[in-house]
Amino acid sequence: MSQGLIEAGKGAGAARAAGSAGVSRRTFLKLGAAAGGGLLLGFSVGALGQGDTTDANAARKSVIGGDGNEAPQPGVFEPNAFVQIDRAGKVTLIMPKVEMGQGTYTSLPMLIAEELEVPLDSVTIDHAPPDAKLFFDPLLGGQLTGGSTSIRYAWEPLRRAGATARVVLIAAAAQQWQVDPATCHAKNGEVLHDASGRRAPYGSLVDAAAKVPLPQNVPLKAPKDFTLIGKPTKRLDSPEKVDGSALFGLDVRLPGMVYAAIVNCPVFGGTLARVDDTHAKQIPGVTQIVKVDNAVAVIGAHTWAAKRGAAALVIEWNEGAAAQLSMRQIVGELAEAAQNGQGAVARKDGDVQQAFGAAKTRVDAVYQQPFLAHATMEPMNCTVHVRADACEIWVGTQVPTRTVDAGVAVTGLKPEQIVVHNHLLGGGFGRRLEVDHITQALKVGKAVNAPVKVLYTREEDIQHDMYRPYYYDRISAGLDANGKPVAWQHRIVGSSIIARFAPPVFKNGLDPDAVEVASDLPYDLPNQLVDYVRQEPHTVPTAFWRGVGPTRGTFVVESFIDECAVAAKTDPVLYRRNLLGKTPRALNVLDVATRAANWGPPVPKGQGRGVSVMHAFGSYFAMVADVTVTNGEVRVNRVVCAVDCGMSVNPETIEAQVQGGVVFAISAVLWGEVTIERGRVTQNNFTDYRVLRIDEAPRIEVHIVQSTEAPGGIGEPGTAALAPAVTNAIYAATGTRLRQLPVGRQLMNAQSA
Repeated sequence: MSQGLIEAGKGAGAARAAGSAGVSRRTFLKLGAAAGGGLLLGFSVGALGQGDTTDANAARKSVIGGDGNEAPQPGVFEPNAFVQIDRAGKVTLIMPKVEMGQGTYTSLPMLIAEELEVPLDSVTIDHAPPDAKLFFDPLLGGQLTGGSTSIRYAWEPLRRAGATARVVLIAAAAQQWQVDPATCHAKNGEVLHDASGRRAPYGSLVDAAAKVPLPQNVPLKAPKDFTLIGKPTKRLDSPEKVDGSALFGLDVRLPGMVYAAIVNCPVFGGTLARVDDTHAKQIPGVTQIVKVDNAVAVIGAHTWAAKRGAAALVIEWNEGAAAQLSMRQIVGELAEAAQNGQGAVARKDGDVQQAFGAAKTRVDAVYQQPFLAHATMEPMNCTVHVRADACEIWVGTQVPTRTVDAGVAVTGLKPEQIVVHNHLLGGGFGRRLEVDHITQALKVGKAVNAPVKVLYTREEDIQHDMYRPYYYDRISAGLDANGKPVAWQHRIVGSSIIARFAPPVFKNGLDPDAVEVASDLPYDLPNQLVDYVRQEPHTVPTAFWRGVGPTRGTFVVESFIDECAVAAKTDPVLYRRNLLGKTPRALNVLDVATRAANWGPPVPKGQGRGVSVMHAFGSYFAMVADVTVTNGEVRVNRVVCAVDCGMSVNPETIEAQVQGGVVFAISAVLWGEVTIERGRVTQNNFTDYRVLRIDEAPRIEVHIVQSTEAPGGIGEPGTAALAPAVTNAIYAATGTRLRQLPVGRQLMNAQSA
């Protein structure tokens, strides 16, 4: 892959600069065409009527399925894609999503290349500028990357962008040759006319194509005609990541740049009282000490100077009201809310109380899941240069428009004065959906007369993360004489991320993320009551974590389904099969996974096998985990996954994402836990916030179900489905039911009791 994957071509670079400067879409499109000397096709339907309504054939703007002149459709939002083809024939995709290891820099170009009929390695990529209208994702409500939505968002719009460009280029060639366009076709970046043997590379046609009226409702390829989509394809961004030329936020180097090491108040909600920086200023290379709200930043000529200076500070904090906050208090309040709180109803089917009264057997349980850190491999960082009339930000972020908002809020500048240079992300996992580190960098940058890179050490990162919430669930089922659930009640208690992150979505006390999976089970349950009680953990900040709501919901539901199977004296796979008759795709993945795992025959003593089923992110997932338990230590030996994510774009990406999700989840399930004592996080590095090591990784098998359904998400299901498969396997091995994570500590406690 060419360096264009990381560094934009001229036209795309001009588009980025235009978007960052806040120019109009009319100017954006004209600028791109002029700078690239070629054809710029823009496709946008989000927020119609809110932006420019330039004539389609004058500025090459097209509404998908139309000519750009239709009346606006209020409330309808669809994604955006931009394809630039220059006179050299180079194709540039202005990427509407960021790359953080999930494979979008390969799978999304595949959609364009398939319909445009160009080789995949000829498509170069540029980060999209912050533009909430142009790059609006209706699945997420903004210009965001997350929620396993990238392929779902781009599946039709990017294919249509490529198809429309191809049809226009064919029409331009046919006009030049004075032949019927139907007698021409495109292949490998050229238009061909077989009858005469003539051929024209795309680059030679872009000027003529600019004069061709844009077609409406261009048909897309039928799946049977795909030559690229669905085929295993090597990652295009791997070479740069292997040879070190790929640019992450941490790699930013600027003339005159200085470095900042941050020391944050260890207590949530605390502030800076005073600091003695005498010794810090004596460290060679330390140039400045900056005080900001709840932190002190030491500025140095290099990272080592800044870090040594930070260690030499003598700081006194105003610890505030949270100084006595402990896990005992947090969990106690969650338990009380679960018992006495008023729940917002997420689902209510039938008469649950009457069904419980008629049930033969009742099963009750309480499940708890801890705070978790993100611990991204690339430590949190942000480089800023704040000047009187402009501000530049270099960062890897999942939320470019929110980054601009942070710049405006801190500097007081106008949005068009904020320029964001987005980079590859060394892991996101939801952490880089937040802008707290960007805001802090901007505050530091206001006091520094130079570009400054603000770095979090691993300790600062783990102790000042925004954590996956602690959740407390009470769940009950009433079983009939055959062991089938006839009553189901589930109360979910915990922090609401949605209420903070997207307030309009938090309605009537209900957080849809908190109840996801729990409120939409694949099982046939006639009487259900699922509700949610919001209980915030005082000053502890919470945020999305890879797998979001389904991670928490699937652990509880799939563990409890196993408990019901035990109460019914039924094999857990057979028990699930009997409840999945109305969800054939879920039943199918369960069958695929259990066959591949050879479910049924007994396993050696000390070993166990567990299963889970999940429908989330538009995909269906089943997982079988094999574990060994020795003296309280759990080792995951093998994980077999069956995936129905609809039509697959790149099977290699799917397999890699499932593998990565499983490994990420094993770390959390076995050891992941953030605990609060005296208002501060007690963990500080990978020594006590443990992650899976390479020699501990299990064998992971991924079986992709062929499907003609629209694509679902794949980045998070592997993480979300893992926990109950492991805990169910531990029960099979030991007879100990674990209802609280992480299992390492809980299993030790259970076996010593």
